[in-house]
Order: sequence, then structure tokens, then C-alpha cells
Amino acid sequence: MGNKKKKSNFLVQGSILAAASIISRIIGMIYRIPLTGIIGDVGNGIYSVAFEIYSILLLISSYSLPLAVSKLVSRYMAKGQKKNAYKYFKCALLFAFVVGLAVAVFTFKFADFLAGTVMSSPMSVLSLEVLAPTIFIVAIMGVLRGYFQGMGNMLPTAISQLIEQIVNAVVSVSAAYYLFSYGKKVSAIIKVDGYDAAYGAMGGTMGTLAGALAGLLIMGVLIILYLWLYRSAIRRDKTKKIDSMSVIYKNIFITIMPVILSTAVYNVSTVLDQGIFNKILSLQGFSHDEYNALWGIFSGKYRLLTNVPVSIASALAASTVIAIQTAVSRNNGKEVISKTRTGIRFIMIVTIPCAVGLTVLASPVLQLLWHDGRAISANLLRVGSISVILYSLSTLSNAILQGVDRMKIPVINAVISLVLHLAILIIMLVVFKMNVYAVVFANIFFAFMMCILNGIAMKKYIKGYRQEIVKTFIIPAASSVAMGAVVFGVYKGIMLLIKSNAIATLISIIFGVFIYFVAMVLTGGITESDMKSMPKGRLMIRFAKKLHIM
Repeated sequence: MGNKKKKSNFLVQGSILAAASIISRIIGMIYRIPLTGIIGDVGNGIYSVAFEIYSILLLISSYSLPLAVSKLVSRYMAKGQKKNAYKYFKCALLFAFVVGLAVAVFTFKFADFLAGTVMSSPMSVLSLEVLAPTIFIVAIMGVLRGYFQGMGNMLPTAISQLIEQIVNAVVSVSAAYYLFSYGKKVSAIIKVDGYDAAYGAMGGTMGTLAGALAGLLIMGVLIILYLWLYRSAIRRDKTKKIDSMSVIYKNIFITIMPVILSTAVYNVSTVLDQGIFNKILSLQGFSHDEYNALWGIFSGKYRLLTNVPVSIASALAASTVIAIQTAVSRNNGKEVISKTRTGIRFIMIVTIPCAVGLTVLASPVLQLLWHDGRAISANLLRVGSISVILYSLSTLSNAILQGVDRMKIPVINAVISLVLHLAILIIMLVVFKMNVYAVVFANIFFAFMMCILNGIAMKKYIKGYRQEIVKTFIIPAASSVAMGAVVFGVYKGIMLLIKSNAIATLISIIFGVFIYFVAMVLTGGITESDMKSMPKGRLMIRFAKKLHIM
């Protein structure tokens, strides 16, 4: 019974964060529709350059802090050492303040060099300057989120994420609309094109800053209330050995460095991709606006859509690290294996149908969201939809290896994958002149290599681990293919009858979810026992029994 409860809580907590991440991504996708309508693909390209630089600098300063804090806090909470857990939180907060502030100042001061010289996108400087203070805010907020996650409570992070994204959406669109008009006036006065897109992109980054401030405010209120209620429990802790400041910062550094390095490779690959892409296409005769527009399609549409299901893996990774770290602290090898198998299976059940759905409904979804019926946009999504599965699996396997204290392995694997990825990208761009498709194929290869290398490492370092194949991969894949065929037929049928892309797409998606659920239950891909451990599982069981499929 105890193991079932732990398994259920592990999935429920991960699903709370996953649900918040999906809703946040959907909000992000929705507000990017009017934002793209305002600033265009060129503006999206400018926005993307600033955001990629911001992501790398955020990664260096604080991106790894939530995971590191949650990992260390959960380790000491598993031992009943509340005072140590709280002291790690306070020290991490000071670390975030100092490092976050330093990187924020550096970003603002060297924005012109980073965006203009390094990335060959001088119009991105304004957006990067707005994002600079966001680095400091996110650093502090990350520690607060990590503390709650380490305590096994994902709800504060979920709430703050949703509020952050809502504020981001409102401010981004409003500021972009106003500043795009202002940029047009600037271009007319100085007689230089492009300031409308540059100022519009800056408006989009203002939303990121405002959203981060809102998220920090919510987390600040929640942490004050929580510590007020929890302080007496900390005082009652009888732990005699309290780690010194030097030990704490050493442990924080040892924990965050491998996370920073492995995640850095993921993020730096995008920055390098864009830098190489811009340079090579510029040498091939493409104008600044042309290659920025192509990258705008890739980052503002393709990657935005594929990142929605991948966010589920990122959210589940947070709870996976904590669950596995707790099991490791208790020397419970069977629980480590169980959590690993359960996490991977859950991710495959969710992401495989998402990848198939994006393949089948690539053009309809793009038309629904952005009125984009171009072949290049749809083909990017069709070709690259498999990356949803590969990036999700590589993200979760990174977390699993970090959970079993094999922190260096994802770093080594990521570096190997990155080197091969860049070689393939350059060959595809220079020799085969594959344009933006080269970036998609190279990214697929990167994620594929990470899955292979991480899989080998997991078998080596988790004794007795072997992933069940049929229920994890084969049944979800077969059910997804059946779903894809039905979705395609329903979409075509509705289009013949009423010729409304929006209605046909939405009804097709609803049919797809229903068919996939039925197929999974009938084939044994999801059992009653599985549903009981999932959020709203009892509701799914009742629904299945009413359909007489269980």
C-alpha cells in the first residue's frame, strides 16, 4: 500500500506541474498568435535572438537552482533534517541574489556586443536590455520554487507559473502593439527600415519581465505564509549536526555545476544553431530579413508547438529527481527502478500520440493558430514532430541520472551529442543547402543521441533496471497510429461537409483523444491499476466502464 501511495504521489505531483506547464505553454502559444501578427516573422527572429542569449545567461546564473535546491532539500527532508534543509534554502537564496544580480548587470552592459556582434542581430539589442533584469528576478524565484518542490509540493510552482504566463501574455501583446507603432515612426524619421519589428519584439520581452515580477510576488507571499506555519516544525527538529556554510556552498556548487553544464549544452546548441544558420545563409546570399523570417518560423511556430508536450517531461523530471533522490537516500533500489520505469512509461503514453497528432494535423493547426498555410511551416512540423518523443525522453533520462547522483554523465553525453549535431548541421547547410530543414534534422539527431547514450548509462548505473518495451513503446505507438488514421479521416470528412478548418481541427483532436484512450484500454496499454495512480484516474476508470471497454 505504501509503495502504491508513493507511486501515486510521485505521478500526481509531477502531473500538477505538468498540467500547469501545459496550460502555461498553451497561454504562451495563444498570445504568440497576436504577437506574431503584430511583429511578423522578422520580429519573431529578432525576439528569438534576444531570448536565446537570455536563456543561456539565465542558465549560467540560476536555471539549475530550482533542481539543485529541490534535490538537496529533499535529501535532507528524507533524513528528517528540517534545519539543514532550511539552511540550504537560505544559502541558495543568497547565492541567487549575488550571481543573479551580477549576470543581470553583465547582460545589460554587454547587450550590444552579445546581440550585435556575436549573433549578427543588432536589432535584438533593445529586447536583450529589457530581459537583463529578468535574470535577477528569475534567479530569486527559482530558489523559492525549488524549496517547495524539495518539500514535495509542486502547487506553489504551478500557481506562480500560471500567473506569470497570464501577466506575460497581456503585457507582451499590449506593449508590442504600442511599440511597433512607435518603431514605425522612428523608421520614418531616420529613414532606416526594421525599427518597427525591433521595438515590437522589445514589447514582447517586456511581458517576460512583467510576468517574472508577478510570479516572484506570488512566490514571495506563499513562502512567507509557509514559513510562518512551518517555523515551529523546524525549531522542533533535533538534528545535532548542522552543515557549515562552506559545506553548504560546496554541495550547492557540486550539485548545480553538472546540471548547468548538461542544460547549457541543450541551450547553447540553439544559440549556436542560430548563429551558424545566420552566418551561412548570409554567405549564401540571403538577406537579414530573409534568414530572420525563416528562423522566426522555426522558433515562433515549429518549436513553440513541439515544446508544449515536451514541457510535460520537464515538469515530470522535477518530481522524478526528488522521488529518485529520496529512494537513493533510503537505499531503496527497487523504488528507484520502479520510479524510473513509471516515469518513462508515463512520458511515452503522453508524447507518442502528441507527435503523431502534430504530424497528421500539421497544416490545420498552423492555419488555426496563425492562418499560416505555407508548405514550409507545415513540413517543418511534420518532419520534426518526432523530436517531441526524443526530447521528452532525453529530458527525463537526464533527470533520472541526476537523481541517482550520476551528475556528470548527462554532461558528457550532451557534449558528444552536440559535437556530432553541429557537424551534421554544417554539412546539411553548406553541402546540401537544406536551409531551415537542416536545423530540424540536426536537432532530431541531437535528441536521438542523448536518448541512446542516456539509455546505456541508466542500464549501467541503475542495477536491475530494464524498461518494459511492449506497454511503454509498442502499444502507445500502435494506438497512436490508429488514432492518427481516424483523425485524418475525420478532418477530411468535416472539411468536405462544412469547409471550416477551425471546426474540423478541434473536432478531430477530440476524436483523437477518445480513440487513443479506447485503443490503449482495449490493448492493455493502460490498466485500471495504472489509472488509479494517475491524476483523475478514478474518473477515467468510470468513463471506461461506462463505455464497457474495461
